[in-house]
Amino acid sequence: MSRPVVKICGVTSPAEAMLAAELGADLVGLNFYPPSPRYLEVHEAVEIADAVRGRVKLVGVFVNVPAAQLEGVAATVGLDLLQFHGDETVAEVTPFAPRALKAFRVRDRLDAAALEGYGEVWGVLVDSRHPSLYGGSGESWNFQSLRQLEGRLPRRTFIAGGLNPDNVRAAIAAARPYGIDLCSGVEAEPGRKDPELLRRLFEEISHSESEAASRSRRLAEERSNSEPKVASRHRRTVEERRNGETSTAA
Repeated sequence: MSRPVVKICGVTSPAEAMLAAELGADLVGLNFYPPSPRYLEVHEAVEIADAVRGRVKLVGVFVNVPAAQLEGVAATVGLDLLQFHGDETVAEVTPFAPRALKAFRVRDRLDAAALEGYGEVWGVLVDSRHPSLYGGSGESWNFQSLRQLEGRLPRRTFIAGGLNPDNVRAAIAAARPYGIDLCSGVEAEPGRKDPELLRRLFEEISHSESEAASRSRRLAEERSNSEPKVASRHRRTVEERRNGETSTAA
């Protein structure tokens, strides 16, 4: 299993974005949902985007925003991807499908039926459902349940919800996702990332990658060691059969 793609969401300053990029983030999320403590005005988002443009993919996070407004923000900031984290319908997301990251909020597990109609989106994100918040709640869900949908999920499937440096390795092993999305789990307080938690996160991801590589090597060695035994048993079976045929003929 290769290292998952890492998205650090709810970045609120150029310094946070640059640190995330330096540590190894692949995507940075910029929040345009006004009630969120991580909300950015467009001019603030432009400043952050300019600090890391070309080093990471820039993801705009939107909740039930009219298409025209969304397009305007995306063009001004220069967003690479658009995250639909509200109650947007298939019809509303489809025009943006090639650059759409559609979020599904779940209580315990994702229902495969919810994916119907979203086959053309760039990717999907599975997050925990909260009664009043659209993400960033710090609450978790049954990550391992995602394995039951293998073959029915888009290739780019991200997990989010309650992820932090202490549980990210277990979550990656449980879900085997394309990507992981962290927000509150690497914050000192809502809207302010903690540099030490960010560093710990990427250390844990690196350890997870090393463990996966070690498991792959062990499995390869076990298969390699078993092959001579299988071949030997096969040769003995063939020889015994031949000997039996020779005895019968005699």
